[in-house]
Amino acid sequence: MIMQLGSHYVPHTRIPSLVFPTSGDAARHVALMIESLIRQNNSAGRPTVLGLATGSTPVGLYRELIRLHREAGLDFSRVITFNLDEYCPMQPDSPHSYRRWMQETFFNHVNIQKHNIHIPDGTLRPEDAEDYCAGYEQKIRRAGGIDLQILGIGRTGHIGFNEPGSTRHSRTRLTTLDSVTRRDAANGFFGEENVPHQALTMGVGTILEARKIVLLAFGEHKAGVVRKALEEDMTDAVAASFLQKHPDSTFILDQAAAGELAAVSSPWSVGPVRWTPELIRRAVIRLSLQVGKALLKLSDEDFREHDLYELLREHGPAEVLGRRIFDEMMATLCNQPAGPEPKTVLVFSPHPDDDVISMGGTIIRLVEQKHKVHVAYMTNGNIAVFDHDARRFTDFVVEFNRLFEIDQEHTECVKKRVHEFFAAKKPSQSDSEDVLRIKALIRETEARAAALACGIPSEQLEFLDLRFYRTGTIAKAPLHPQDIADLAALLQRLQPAQIYVAGEMSDPHGTHRMCAEAIFQAVKQVWSQGQKFEVWLYRGAWEEWEPYEVERVVPLSPDDLERKKAAIFRHQSQKDRAMFPGSSDRREFWQRAEDRNRSTSKVYDALGLPEFYALEGFVQWRGE
Repeated sequence: MIMQLGSHYVPHTRIPSLVFPTSGDAARHVALMIESLIRQNNSAGRPTVLGLATGSTPVGLYRELIRLHREAGLDFSRVITFNLDEYCPMQPDSPHSYRRWMQETFFNHVNIQKHNIHIPDGTLRPEDAEDYCAGYEQKIRRAGGIDLQILGIGRTGHIGFNEPGSTRHSRTRLTTLDSVTRRDAANGFFGEENVPHQALTMGVGTILEARKIVLLAFGEHKAGVVRKALEEDMTDAVAASFLQKHPDSTFILDQAAAGELAAVSSPWSVGPVRWTPELIRRAVIRLSLQVGKALLKLSDEDFREHDLYELLREHGPAEVLGRRIFDEMMATLCNQPAGPEPKTVLVFSPHPDDDVISMGGTIIRLVEQKHKVHVAYMTNGNIAVFDHDARRFTDFVVEFNRLFEIDQEHTECVKKRVHEFFAAKKPSQSDSEDVLRIKALIRETEARAAALACGIPSEQLEFLDLRFYRTGTIAKAPLHPQDIADLAALLQRLQPAQIYVAGEMSDPHGTHRMCAEAIFQAVKQVWSQGQKFEVWLYRGAWEEWEPYEVERVVPLSPDDLERKKAAIFRHQSQKDRAMFPGSSDRREFWQRAEDRNRSTSKVYDALGLPEFYALEGFVQWRGE
């Protein structure tokens, strides 16, 4: 039931906002804007001055610009660039340097002249910052000002590193980072303690001087702050809200990031709508939860008091609407998710634990009902393992081999290399190849143990280790054509009747999004060759499906949930505190899973549907 609409402007926002079905569609649109600007200025013999951003959000934009350079001859030789910010202190060759990131992600692949690239210097002394920042602004003015500024938005609403409290007139400066910003960056730095406390950033006033501004925001985790910036009053608590006063600024969003805007979440509250079945379902469920009444207890007056006059007139009365949605929601309840006859089922897990965290109860149910369940782990997840676990497992293998007199010479050699690496390893340094392999093996053995806890034998597990993940860092490479081919070959070999895919596009590191994209491409390929199967999307690690989105829920008993938690406990090595800021220990994963599953059941109960201990929800993907 996931709707994939074309791009459209969202009405009733204080800044023009264009929504695209996916972040890839949005990136291509902005790339075409930049291409048009560059070609126009090149024809007139003028430079094009771009303000650039870093982070996961603009990666797709830069890759599309690289493609246009290589395949369409887009000439960047006259382009001048100014980057928004840089951590301070930060060496330019550090894996966390924005200077290095820009070179590796974009500049090394196009023909921008080196002298035209400007990135704040993270090595300067704090006492030199004021003069340096004034000089940075002077360089922008000498270039003629910024033609087009690209922005992202942080969870605090910051643009650049203009944290809450930054004024509308602030200029380029050395600033102290907000604690939320540092926690959000913690995983990339392998721990919050390694994240710098300061950064150089263009000021809000500097940004607002750009002739055109485009802000990109993708994913559900950006939806709340996007709503604040676009629908609430301008405030220095949300620096992005100052764009409301810019004469030519645009928010470019995917559907997830636009999800909390009034025109998206409750369009009937901002004007007339066409009452589609999906919109009716959303409105009635929202009303039921809002007024605290079960679906079958809703009255005409409830609809009138909550801006639903048209829905009542066109599709009412309340009794009819409540019964209609009650019946639809009852139809989502499913005790046999793959049907009564044994089938082959394939579960795709982006990381080695997403399967049990997000749909472990359903996996247990499928196995109990005699279906042959395969799990395909798409990445090895090695960057999420603590160093001390890698050292501990290395020592264990050495002692194991000594105990049983197995190849002691070679294992001692590996141990020596690993210990020497850790002894010299600097904070936030990337791991050696030895350590990456050890960490991958740890995740694999944990995945095997978790699958066995669900009743799945090792021979039904597939460890794909897709190429885009093999960077050893948080940043990922583009999808490789062979990744798609490998997934298509797996589907053709197993011939599943159902597959399950992580539909959680808000994964902050982009792994879930890239895995889903790869699977969808492979599915379309094998579908075009005549192979057919159902595709179901699960969530659970970051968000749950909204109740109006759910097309299937699988009830879990207390015993089911305990077995699911037991499987989650098999994954003991992850850096949970980095992945989920504020987490104190491994319990957070099973607590989150249990809370989400029980919360879904409470929503069903509040709607007047049968009460269950816990529920796992799914949405069907039909190739839209």
